[in-house]
Parts: sequence; structure tokens; C-alpha cells
Amino acid sequence: MPDNKRYSTLMNNTLLFAISNLSSKLLSLISQPYLSYILDGPDVMGVTKLMQQVTNLLIPIVSLGVSYAVIRFGLDKSKDKSSVFMNGLATIATGFTLMVLCWPLVAMIPNAGDYLLLLYLCVLMSCLRTLCTQFIRARMLNRLVAVDGVLTMAELVGCYVIYLHWLDLGAVGYLLAVATSDALSTLFVFIVGKCYKFFSLRKFSMSLWKEMLRYCVPMIPASISFWVINASDMFFVQAMCEGVDGRSGNEWAGLLSTGYFLPQILTLVGQTFYEAWQLSAVSEETDREAFFSKVFRVYASVLFCCAAGVVWLCRPLMRMFQASYFDAWQFVPFLVFSSMCTCLNQFTNSVFVVFKRSVSSLYTMLAGAILNVILNYVFILVMGPVGVTLASFLSLLLVFLLRAYSTRGLLEINFRPGWMLLNAAIVLAETALLYLFPEQSLWLCAIPTAIVIAINFRDVWHMAMLLLQRFVPRLHRKS
Repeated sequence: MPDNKRYSTLMNNTLLFAISNLSSKLLSLISQPYLSYILDGPDVMGVTKLMQQVTNLLIPIVSLGVSYAVIRFGLDKSKDKSSVFMNGLATIATGFTLMVLCWPLVAMIPNAGDYLLLLYLCVLMSCLRTLCTQFIRARMLNRLVAVDGVLTMAELVGCYVIYLHWLDLGAVGYLLAVATSDALSTLFVFIVGKCYKFFSLRKFSMSLWKEMLRYCVPMIPASISFWVINASDMFFVQAMCEGVDGRSGNEWAGLLSTGYFLPQILTLVGQTFYEAWQLSAVSEETDREAFFSKVFRVYASVLFCCAAGVVWLCRPLMRMFQASYFDAWQFVPFLVFSSMCTCLNQFTNSVFVVFKRSVSSLYTMLAGAILNVILNYVFILVMGPVGVTLASFLSLLLVFLLRAYSTRGLLEINFRPGWMLLNAAIVLAETALLYLFPEQSLWLCAIPTAIVIAINFRDVWHMAMLLLQRFVPRLHRKS
């Protein structure tokens, strides 16, 4: 098999991150139905998820997006790794200090006033954990990344039991659980990953810091734009859907957050792959165009198959939740499309990472965020709460189209637009069947799902063979 080594490396890293992500995300998927029973209804679930999204908004602002620079410059063999680590730590310390000074402004964020101290704790612990995990990725300690992912999720579930089940702390317990698990992960990675060996105040480099900031600062508005597309939906629903069908805005926000449960399957696939892919994208320098094109085709095939399967099974799987959450199924189809577009956007963004073109990442995501805000308002008025999911899909689709176009001057990737349109059309037809005939959807949607799998079987099978070659040397010799 030509260029087998590069594909073997990619598959090896993908498997390592899959061990981490599959185990941790499976625990996360299990915990979501558990939360629907332990929290007092969709309204409380809505408040907890809104607070989590506030935290997600503050993290890139406080960290100045430095995690992107840590892995990019950490992979650069010409850069001193101690300087990269210390510069990342200095960036977080500076950002968090400014956040403390802005306490009155942060308190003005809707719903944040009652949870400020916990929000600050969550932000700090998340920033430090991301710094440490990205740093060990840059040092290619991928097995440790896998172990940490499993342990962190186990710790989070354990904290759920302590703070939510035993102590019954509600939204406070939810945030405290997140902060505690991140803190334990940071301590584990810092010690076991021997990050302390790279801790030296003398290694702080002003010249490298400026270079890292030039790279990562454009990521801040890009991250905020991504947040706008993905997380602002709940704030729009909370504000605009009060009283719709007899439900409060918080209840609708809780149902929407539950709707993200199944699309996490695509997010899991995408995150697992991207964590491995960004290492290969940067380190593999020969014949990049063919490499990127081939990997994209296989990756997109897997995503289309997963998307069709999730849409097909969304109603039966939503019965795992408490009965009051079942109506969340209506949010799932276009959230699946949104998750798929997010995965594809990560892939195209890897081109910008390779060439250190973070500004391109910014303007493409900013365009999607602006469109999302407009469409959220319009579609809620026309379609009700479910309109935000269609708005997110169209916004993220715009980001993908802009990035696919922008990468042409850097790498000529063959995105196979005709093949992608065919797959998208079939899954959209499946979505229409689900909405039009929900009671008969289990057998009606099985047909387009089978067609999508048939169309993409060859590429998915090829990836499966690459994975098997990692464990079965005989297959490697035959290829």
C-alpha cells in the first residue's frame, strides 16, 4: 500500500484517541439520561446547560485561544517546549486576572449572577486542563491523553453522583462537578505527564509569546463565533419561546440541550478523528493534496453513514430519557446536520493550522455567526423553537463552503461536490420523512439509511481495513 506509514500513523493516533473518547463519551451519553432523572425537570436542565454555555463563552476569552498555539508551536521542532508551556501558562494567568477585574461585567450575563464564583472556577480549571492536555499532545504522549480522557469522564460521573444524587445541589452541583473533574485531570496530567519539568519562569520568551499571540488571538473571535452558532440557540429559545405550547423558555432550552444528546455521536467521531488528524496534518509534508483528499473522502463517508443512522433511530433512542424529555427528538435531525458540518469544518480548518492562517479561520466562522443570529430570530418566529436547529445547520454549512473555497489557494483538496450533494440530499429526504410521518419513521427512514450506507460502503470498508491492519499484520502484507 503506497504511503502506508502515514496512514498507519493516522490510524494509530485515531485508535488511541478513540479509546479515550469512546469510553469517556459513552459515559457522557449514559450520564445525560441520568441527568434527566436526577434534575428536577427540563427547566432546571435548561439552567444548568445555559450556565455551561456561559462558561464555554468565557474560556476562549480568558485563555486568549492559547491552546491552539500550544499544540501548533509545540509540534514545531524548532521551538523550545518549556517556552511554549510557560507562555501558555502566562497567557492564562493574564486572561484570568483581567476576568477577575471584570467581575461586575460578567455578573451582567443573563442567569450568571447566582453562579459567579463557580463559573470562575470552571473557567480556570478548564483553561488549565486544556493547556496541559494540549501540551502532552504536542509531545506525542497520546497514550496518556487516552488514559486521561477515560479518568476525567469517570471522575465527572462520580461527581454527579456525589453532588447531584447524594447532596442534591441541583445546578450548583452540576457546575461543581465539572470544575472538580477538570481540576483532578489537570493535576493528573501535570504530574504523570511530567509537565512540571517544563515549568521554569526563566523559560518565558517574549519574542515567542508575541508569535504565539499573533497566531492564537484571531482564534478568540473565531471561538466566540463558533459559540454563537452552537450555543446561542439556547439563549434565543429561552428568550423568545416563553409560553410556546404551554412551556417556559427554560423548559424549551432544556429540551434543546437534550436534543444534542444523539448528535454527540457525530461529534464523538469528529473529535476522535480530528485530535489525531491535526498531528498528521502538520507533520506530514509530502504529497499533502492527495493525502488530504483521500482522507476527506473516507472521513465524510463515515460521517454521512452516522448521520443517516442517528436520524433513523432518534425517536426510539429518546425514550431512554424521562418521558417529559421525549419531545426533544424534533431538534435532533438538523442538529445532526450541524454536527456533521462542524466535523467537516474542523477538517478544513486543519489546512489553516498547517499554514498558520488563523485569520482565515476567523472570518469564515464570523460570517457563519452573523448569519446564525439573523436566522435564529427569523426562524423562531416562523417555525418555533425547532427553527434554531435549521439556523445552526445553514450557518455551519456556510462556514464549510467558505473554508472549502478559501483552502484552494493553499491546498487543492478534492471535495467531490457531486458525491457530497447526493449524500446530503438522501439524508435530507430521510429527515423530511421523519417530520412528516413520525410514527412510521422507524421503517420509512430505514430505506434512505440503507442507501447511504450502500453508497459509502467502499470507503468505510477501506477505513475498516486500515484499522484492522494495525492489529492483523497478515492483512498488511496482502495489501
